[in-house]
Amino acid sequence: MTDLVIAGLRKSFATVDVLSGVDLTVPSGSLAAVLGPSGCGKTTLLRIVAGFERPDDGSVRLAGRTVSSRSVHLPPEKRRIGIVPQEGALFPHLSVGRNVAYGLRRGSGRGRVREVLDLVGLVDLADRMPHELSGGQQQRVAVARALAPRPELILLDEPFSALDAGLRAEVRADVRTALRADGVTAVLVTHDQEEALSTADLVAVMRGGRIVQAAAPRALYLLPADLGVASFVGDTVLLPGTLTGRCAVTALGSLAVREPMPSGGDVRVVLRPEQIVLSANGDGVPARVRVQVFFGHDSLVHLELGDGAVVTARSLDASWAQPGAQVRLAVRGEVSCFSPD
Repeated sequence: MTDLVIAGLRKSFATVDVLSGVDLTVPSGSLAAVLGPSGCGKTTLLRIVAGFERPDDGSVRLAGRTVSSRSVHLPPEKRRIGIVPQEGALFPHLSVGRNVAYGLRRGSGRGRVREVLDLVGLVDLADRMPHELSGGQQQRVAVARALAPRPELILLDEPFSALDAGLRAEVRADVRTALRADGVTAVLVTHDQEEALSTADLVAVMRGGRIVQAAAPRALYLLPADLGVASFVGDTVLLPGTLTGRCAVTALGSLAVREPMPSGGDVRVVLRPEQIVLSANGDGVPARVRVQVFFGHDSLVHLELGDGAVVTARSLDASWAQPGAQVRLAVRGEVSCFSPD
């Protein structure tokens, strides 16, 4: 078993607390995404796991052995951890095949090189030089190089951030497939919510040096632990409301509330833009279209309610809802509620 277990990890630089008691368990063979804004501590967490920094307190255990604690510091080269940096960092004077074979024992890695290049779809490019590859291909080679020595853990430090949007989605899907095929445990550090939700088995949201919620992507999106997580992970519609039984009374009507619920009274209600359904007439809350933003695959429609509140709906086909149009709004599914404070 190659579980990664991080417990009570703390780290300060001068008088600034960067990690304030991080707890996270990554099951063997799964990919976890550590998601958070710049400055939340995610890069420091990665560096401690890799062995580049020592923690002030807490521990990191990998495959049942302690690799970092106040009294233990296993050097990076002895941790059996592969690292994929942001820019790939390939050796420019070595071919693709020789880059991948760099960390293998001499004379024993030809079969493994071919195997991991096949995993990332580049087996026919082994003799190419790095400058002859696209950015996406270079990142695939970096992943293959990290996989080649059969590490117990792979750390991916925002490896897709330098790629354009279309290529980014393709490369991360290919990398996810390769990691799964090789059965390796992996941690992806990212600030990109879409990347975390679409790639990882487990998403850990980091804020202020702590993991505030760790869950499967769908559970994280539908059941955020607090308003901060809800607002950071995907688009939200936030409304004041009053909790009555299992319903919250809001400007969008009486909405069913999912568990867990606050004790009652005034609440902050969170729902997702795709839960708001537009219709030209019929039942529902009246609203006026203020503006529509077209993205190709869908549109975001900004709507003004009767009390002046503005909400946003996501629609696959809202070409008819032009600015100034009067529409009706309904909400499908359950919503989340949090105490105002």
